[in-house]
Amino acid sequence: MTNLAVRVIGADRPGITADLMSTLAALEADLEDLEQVLVRQRLILAAVVATDRPDSVRRELAAFGARHGLSVQLDEVADAGTQPAETQIVTVLAPTITAAALEIITDTLGSLGANIDRIVRLARYPVYCYELRVSGADAEGIRSAVTAAGAAARVDVAVQRETLGRRAMRLVAFDVDSTLIQGELIDEVAKEAGCGAEVGALTVAAMAGELDFESALRARVALLKGLDVNVLMRIAAEVPFTPGARTLVATLKRLGFDVVAFSGGFSMMTNIVGERLGLDATHANDLEVIDGRLTGRLEGRVVDRARKGELLAELAGRAGIPLAQTVAVGDGANDLDMLGRAGLGIAFNAKKVLRDVADATISVPYLDVVLFLLGVGRSDVEREQLTRADPPKAVE
Repeated sequence: MTNLAVRVIGADRPGITADLMSTLAALEADLEDLEQVLVRQRLILAAVVATDRPDSVRRELAAFGARHGLSVQLDEVADAGTQPAETQIVTVLAPTITAAALEIITDTLGSLGANIDRIVRLARYPVYCYELRVSGADAEGIRSAVTAAGAAARVDVAVQRETLGRRAMRLVAFDVDSTLIQGELIDEVAKEAGCGAEVGALTVAAMAGELDFESALRARVALLKGLDVNVLMRIAAEVPFTPGARTLVATLKRLGFDVVAFSGGFSMMTNIVGERLGLDATHANDLEVIDGRLTGRLEGRVVDRARKGELLAELAGRAGIPLAQTVAVGDGANDLDMLGRAGLGIAFNAKKVLRDVADATISVPYLDVVLFLLGVGRSDVEREQLTRADPPKAVE
């Protein structure tokens, strides 16, 4: 038997693939492999067929190409190997991705002995995103080099092993402040209380890991003593979401994910944010309230870096979800343990302390690009919105 690689290129129209299959069937050729893609209405189809009549196949496929005005090329190829190679998924995203940027990424991959098996565009809105399927190198071996190449090319790059687990993520946990929402809730509350500058400085230092989180939190809460709780609830009801947050949460829920939030902020506020977004659960710090006003003290255990990691493990355990099938998204030092324990830890416009340890980083201001790291393309999202009985709101 002779193995022939068939490449069909040209303007697309209905019936081409059907006619090709009919031609091969009439020749009793065995179809060994098949890939097809459409790029701006240009068909690119590749197949491998096994035949004991190679001359007849060449002749009939030339006639097929003439019928449809297509370019048909054939080459003899060896048998496919039976040992599957380890593969990685390299996701590249940015507001624009130039050929020069992809040159840097692909040249780096090639220098590491990695071969690019497939490239798929996942989105061109709100950012461009390409997914590269790569073989010949392990994820840990290429992650640091490719991440550095991404920085040089001014694009975000994520490297993940291509496993069943990657396609079976089931729980996503978010930080709230500067992740699901724009800004920091406690800073907005402090402005109302007349202590915005003092609280803001403590927040910046805590999120950068320069101050112990619990000490900084208690110091900030003490400055809010006497504030009416209605102020906090009003702020939580009005705070703007990060662009793409509604689309992201609605799509994850539609896909069957459990979606939760862990916050170092205040539960009376994050509960409202969670209800507005349709989250399954939120966990945050409880403020002591007497006669409708803050006492300047906290109740119960503080939700700090360690507690966020524990909450992820606890919720995953109760749901019977392995930690390898969880995703965590955050922006500050308080999210380190949560991202570290998750199967996929994503740093969203994050402080350097978190970027340095995350599995993936996002530096664009659109939260819904998290979907691209899960292999969900923009067209998938848009089709889902069109077919929903209760379509999610457009990207904010």
